[in-house]
Amino acid sequence: MKRDKNLPLTETTYYILLVLTQPLHGYGAIQEIARISQGTVKVAAGTMYGATENLLKLKWIKEVPGPDKRRRVYQITPAGRKIMTLETARLRQLGTLAQSFGY
Repeated sequence: MKRDKNLPLTETTYYILLVLTQPLHGYGAIQEIARISQGTVKVAAGTMYGATENLLKLKWIKEVPGPDKRRRVYQITPAGRKIMTLETARLRQLGTLAQSFGY
């Protein structure tokens, strides 16, 4: 199977796409990533800003209307879901391989 040129994703990108399955503004995404990673992944505001700009260019996320005009709200796109599906399958395959070696 030929691997997508965008894979592997960074851990930060994976988490951002994962939490943007629901509409969130940047700070909300930062908080949600910290929550679901149990505090092991901390995304700085500058990192989030750069990542969202890059993900917008890739069309993996889009800006959606939000309740507060001062905050930009983002959500994953079908292209973003596709890359998440591919990356999740890749990670599962790695886990299965490691398991076959006793890890």
